[in-house]
Amino acid sequence: MIQILHNPRCGKSREGLAILEASGKEFEVIKYLENNPSKKQLKEIIRKLNVEPLKLVRQNETIWKENFKNKDLSDDQIIDAMVANPILIERPIVINGNKAIIGRPPLEISTII
Repeated sequence: MIQILHNPRCGKSREGLAILEASGKEFEVIKYLENNPSKKQLKEIIRKLNVEPLKLVRQNETIWKENFKNKDLSDDQIIDAMVANPILIERPIVINGNKAIIGRPPLEISTII
């Protein structure tokens, strides 16, 4: 089943959700700020995205700037930062089977559904 990691307060995430709703396909909404992904889940998402963990980080977030920016962090440390602070996870993320995409811009979601 298609899944979307969604933050209702984010305009791009709401746009992504609207694209999924318009597709008519079944999907599951995961409000990842309420149901934080585990380290194992986040690693699996990163594998499906086929990106380096840093590409999944919202680097303009205050938490990142104040605590992690300009530090020499391993991939594991970056993932740990996102697990501890899920607001750092880029959104929306749509997962369909063995593939995933960051919906920025939201129209990119159409390529995976």
